[in-house]
Amino acid sequence: MTTPDFLYLALIAVVMLVEHFVLWPSFLRRSQADPGRARLWLWSGWIINLWTQVAAGVALWLSKARAWESLRLVAPSGWRLWVSVVLVLAVAIAYARPAIRIARAKRPKRIKIAGAANVQKLVPHTSLELGWWVVTSLSAGFCEEFVFRGYLIWAFAPLLGLWPAAALSLVVFTLAHAYQGSSGMLAVAILGSLFTLGVLILGSLWPVMALHALVDVGQGLIAWLVFSRARGEVRGEGETVRT
Repeated sequence: MTTPDFLYLALIAVVMLVEHFVLWPSFLRRSQADPGRARLWLWSGWIINLWTQVAAGVALWLSKARAWESLRLVAPSGWRLWVSVVLVLAVAIAYARPAIRIARAKRPKRIKIAGAANVQKLVPHTSLELGWWVVTSLSAGFCEEFVFRGYLIWAFAPLLGLWPAAALSLVVFTLAHAYQGSSGMLAVAILGSLFTLGVLILGSLWPVMALHALVDVGQGLIAWLVFSRARGEVRGEGETVRT
């Protein structure tokens, strides 16, 4: 680890603090007046923060002429490639099925969106917001994996060993989502554990980046469908879509 590496770690920490203590509280305040505009404001802030961290990390890596393989930015091969393809398809199908079911339902019953009320304010409600959500999800899938499962594991491994470094990076990843509350953090920790195992077993960040992005896109898509049906109010024989 060099001085620029410590500065990069400081940048990651500062971004986490700004998002938790500045962006999120400001979003909650803004959402009371104009929820739609508040969501777009928050997502744009996240996108800027995510790509700023990655840009700084890439610049650091290039300046030190380090091998990208050390960050596991390599394509999987052999059985790892096939496992990656199967996992991506499985996750895509897992979200596509309920999305199609909700979209096609003629007489939808009560549908609930999991998560705290504040988290429900975060998901997309309109077609425009869905587009922004997809961009945010793709950014999170690439950038968060680069930072948490790529750089942080690389940075902590020489001091702690591979698996303890992976565990510490998971803790940091979970803390970065503290705005979701205790139940949300638990879900993030579980999902993050699966992502971490995926990176270590497959030896590549690329499949997990795709999985991460798919999960985020899928959650937003289903939420958007639910809210879209809710705006239709009563359908069929007096049954209502509720969120």
